[in-house]
Amino acid sequence: MRSTAFSGNCRNKFRKGCFVIVILCLCLEHPCNRVRSPKTGILNFGTSENKLCFDLLQERLTRPGMNYVESHLLQYSDTVGIKSFREAIANFLTSYGKAATPVNPEQIIVMNGCCSIFASLSTVLFDPGDGYLIPTPYYGSINTHTGLYGEIQPVHVPLLSEITCGDMHPFQLTVEKLETAMQGAIEKGIRIRALILINPHNPLGDIYPAHLLKECLEFAHRYKLHVIMDEIYMLSVYAEDKTFTSILALDNLPDPERTHLMWGFSKDFAMAGIRVGILYTKNQEIFKAVGQLATFHGCPGPVQYVLSQLLSDRDWLDNEYFPTNKLRLHEAHSLLVGGLAEIGIPVLRSFGGLFVWADFRKFLTSLTVEAELALWWKLIKEKLYISPGSAFYCYEPGWFRLVFSDSRDKIKLCLQRLQKVLEKESCELLQNNMPTAFSELPLSSPECELVGSDAESPHSEVTETCLLSEKIVVY
Repeated sequence: MRSTAFSGNCRNKFRKGCFVIVILCLCLEHPCNRVRSPKTGILNFGTSENKLCFDLLQERLTRPGMNYVESHLLQYSDTVGIKSFREAIANFLTSYGKAATPVNPEQIIVMNGCCSIFASLSTVLFDPGDGYLIPTPYYGSINTHTGLYGEIQPVHVPLLSEITCGDMHPFQLTVEKLETAMQGAIEKGIRIRALILINPHNPLGDIYPAHLLKECLEFAHRYKLHVIMDEIYMLSVYAEDKTFTSILALDNLPDPERTHLMWGFSKDFAMAGIRVGILYTKNQEIFKAVGQLATFHGCPGPVQYVLSQLLSDRDWLDNEYFPTNKLRLHEAHSLLVGGLAEIGIPVLRSFGGLFVWADFRKFLTSLTVEAELALWWKLIKEKLYISPGSAFYCYEPGWFRLVFSDSRDKIKLCLQRLQKVLEKESCELLQNNMPTAFSELPLSSPECELVGSDAESPHSEVTETCLLSEKIVVY
């Protein structure tokens, strides 16, 4: 008998638990602790958190003057954020985003995390049933953030590891791929209202060059699409030879009224638990609408004060925090990538973010989502959580995302547990005389037709998608 305790609308939306939240709760319930539970706790290398800079933050956040309280911080304030905090954010983004024109604090909205911004935009920019283009693989929780409130649908722009004509590297985004997905949506009768881009990319770690950003903006302008730029990893770039270009740095935007920036403190400031994100939009109608929704997603006054102090301390940011964070990210990345190479796991070359995109296909019994999840579950049982590609709507089974922004001890333990499972997996494949998935890859590149797809059944085409040439990795 169906429960009548809540609405049918609620039942449809919440019938399944969010994959990311379910696994995160499992890791929180059974954490890996070097003293209390080094063997029984779950190593979490699936949740994208920066755990490398607590010492720096602890020292800075406990300095005199940080524990400051005045009456106005404990009272109702502007729903879009305290003015002094928005001014500090504007100055910070103008400087560190290398903005072509100064960021206007009156066009900034502060919310309790970027997921709240996604949810709010899904109700303001879209009608139920509308769609948005998004290159896949991508951060899968965006589906939840946009779907619970807005009842809208993602239309995938499939990126594959094969380097085809016009590509310079695996999983490369091009305007041609956007066009193909757009035409596919039009043929299906889906009204596309926006393009969502993540830069630096999650989970690929790729950084979009300025010319590609401009091409994507021109594409969106032709179709009158909003562009939602998620730059949550803006300052988590660890490669010395790679330059990040923020959308703020581009002058003469084709459609500034439809171009919106998201950023937050979770990644660049290693504060995933603080829950503060910002929306920067020059569209006053959208600003007013989202500002009303901000009533439900506000940030505490004392938190806004503390973060204002951090953003305003340029000496600490420039000479201590950001240089140290970049160095630690680089070292942790090198340690994990080197360890994966010794095990025989190649990764995609990455430049930003807190993770690597690794190719486990040769350890699968078949190139299917079922085989990918079977391997993933074996890792979970060995107390190691990494994220399977299916969580990111990847069209090629066998890719996994591993977060590297953790201590050296835990990275080494991650590699040990990983090697234990994969050695056993390889032995079982040999004993059963079964071919690995790697042997199923074609020796030459087949012709591929990339089509846009809605996400009602995100993996229905996975096994039908052509499965890739030898030129798949950089390491």
